[in-house]
Amino acid sequence: MPDQHANASPAASATGSVDDVRLDAAWARIRGRLREEVGEAEYRTWLRQLTLAGVEGEEAIVHVPTRFLRDWLRGQYGDRLRALWQAEAVGVRRVDIRVAAPQAARESAPVPDGADLAEPLPATRPPGEAVRAESQKVDARGDWAAPLDPRFTFDSFIVGKPNEFAHACARRVAEKPNSPGFNPLFLYGGVGLGKTHLMHAIAWAIRAPQAGIAGRSVAYMSAEKFMYRFIAALRSQSTMEFKESLRSVDVLMIDDLQFLIGKDNTQEEFFHTFNALVDQGKQIVVSSDKPPSDLAGLEDRLRTRLGCGMVADIHATTYELRISILESKANAAQVDVPARVLEFLAHKITSNVRELEGALNRLIAHANLFGRPVTLESCQEVLHDILRAHDRRVTIEEIQKRVAEHYNIRLTDMSSARRARNVARPRQVAMYLSKQLTSRSLPEIGRRFGNRDHTTVMHAVSRVAELMQGDAGFAEDVELLRRMLET
Repeated sequence: MPDQHANASPAASATGSVDDVRLDAAWARIRGRLREEVGEAEYRTWLRQLTLAGVEGEEAIVHVPTRFLRDWLRGQYGDRLRALWQAEAVGVRRVDIRVAAPQAARESAPVPDGADLAEPLPATRPPGEAVRAESQKVDARGDWAAPLDPRFTFDSFIVGKPNEFAHACARRVAEKPNSPGFNPLFLYGGVGLGKTHLMHAIAWAIRAPQAGIAGRSVAYMSAEKFMYRFIAALRSQSTMEFKESLRSVDVLMIDDLQFLIGKDNTQEEFFHTFNALVDQGKQIVVSSDKPPSDLAGLEDRLRTRLGCGMVADIHATTYELRISILESKANAAQVDVPARVLEFLAHKITSNVRELEGALNRLIAHANLFGRPVTLESCQEVLHDILRAHDRRVTIEEIQKRVAEHYNIRLTDMSSARRARNVARPRQVAMYLSKQLTSRSLPEIGRRFGNRDHTTVMHAVSRVAELMQGDAGFAEDVELLRRMLET
């Protein structure tokens, strides 16, 4: 297949005109690259409304339907659009984003990988058609709502102690929407712990036809997109269509509600939408980084309504849950990842499941691309930037605790007088790692290990180094501990 980028840059004439076909192809590639860079949800929220009007001299002109969107795109994406245009068209030096009716904008070529073209906002359609069109869009597959990720289902969600209650609540809502005590369902927790995964899983389950009955209509979107749509409706004087569209769904799901804090008018509209849907027996599902009671800046009446249903939190992951997640992802990818590598990742990346999965995906991709086995060494090499971000100052106390857990001895044995080999060897390993990973002097390390002399620490360090040279299994054991602890 010929390279689609070869000779693709449109050539500008002396007057600045560009061949239409090549211009459309360049615009399609630019939109495709933007979609890849920002992600599907961001693209559909902010960039999908962009249409190409043409090129005048050294300036590419793109149209958007509202001033709000124009100002937002100029600030957030203006520089990137200019850089992409300069890479595609040697004659283009500037990009001007203007407000214009969508139908007046130039038709552009389809975006690669199935991307669809921008559609007019409701205000540009006849009033009757606008209501019908927006009512259809409120399904999760339409323009109003963000797309659902096919990977985020209940089957792919790994359940453990930190998330089992939230998972059970989500299951209940998916099976029986508007159950007493479960409307609204409010999920909260830190970044990357699974809130969005559960919300997508609920949406997939509710939309699925059951026993010959068509699935219910679901609108899933971020709070930011809710705000944007509301502002767009105000500017285009189509608030009635906005209200009717959202209030016609069976389930409304709003992700990251904390972004509505400080947006009084949007909060007001969400409050009325909330009440209208609940009064009709429709289900509300909301997520946030904090429980309703801690969302300072949210109106009291809205905070009270959000807390009147089921509030379920997702705690930080445990080591066991992280291991289960990694094992599941590795099995799904059908790649042999050694247990020691999984243990290393589970120890190093503790705060964010999304980042943990991303690290494993990168490791697997590297192994597949280069045909190499996954090892601790390749893990450190491929993930050096992620691991560096999680680096922290290690202490002798942490080393003692981690080594004691690894060898299944008591922490007090690190400073005790016991000389049994099953205690002495781990103690020597802890001394070795203390010398390698901290700036403490030998006498100070000795004091932390039961006031031992510095010569005892020197002997431990040399003995462990000697054993590592002659015993590959022991060396790998110590290396694993070092990688878990190193700064």
